[in-house]
Amino acid sequence: MELAIHVIIEELPEGLFLATSDELPGLVAQGRTVAETLDIARDVARKLIEAHRERDGAPTLPTTAERRDYTIVVAA
Repeated sequence: MELAIHVIIEELPEGLFLATSDELPGLVAQGRTVAETLDIARDVARKLIEAHRERDGAPTLPTTAERRDYTIVVAA
């Protein structure tokens, strides 16, 4: 099963990127590029979900089949 976790990425003043998630508390990842930050966030999410399963069972998160979030970029 694949889970769909909404991640927010912001650029820090130092030029790094920071990923957090309101849906998965504790998910914090930092990288030099957006792609690197997302890769690190994926690893952190896996570890958090695994730890949650061991303590409390599977977390309640939407699956990829249930979520349809899109962002489009339009030149203006």
